[in-house]
Amino acid sequence: MKEKKPWRLYALHILDCMETISRILKRGDLWEDDILYHAALRNLQTLSEATQHLPEAFKTRHPEVPWKKITGFRNVLVHDYLGQIDPQTVVSVIHDHLTPLEVCIKKALSSLESNSV
Repeated sequence: MKEKKPWRLYALHILDCMETISRILKRGDLWEDDILYHAALRNLQTLSEATQHLPEAFKTRHPEVPWKKITGFRNVLVHDYLGQIDPQTVVSVIHDHLTPLEVCIKKALSSLESNSV
């Protein structure tokens, strides 16, 4: 049986993906550069996969984050190869929906660190 990793590692991984996406956006336009577009997609997929490893109790305490939509988006990214995903959708997700998740994760990690001191 596989040992379950602490949720903190997944939370840190989510923040790493967000930082990578930020760096990708600084390199150019996702509309014009398919390499950047696919790099951003991959990081969104990884980020959304990592959210599935966060505890349900944690998700319940943070209803401001659309957890089910994140899971649904991940499923589309992974399984809909011919795609309903386009640069407009990706840019919208990045600009409109990542901030609440980032705030939530940072707050939770900060709380975890202050409780362990």
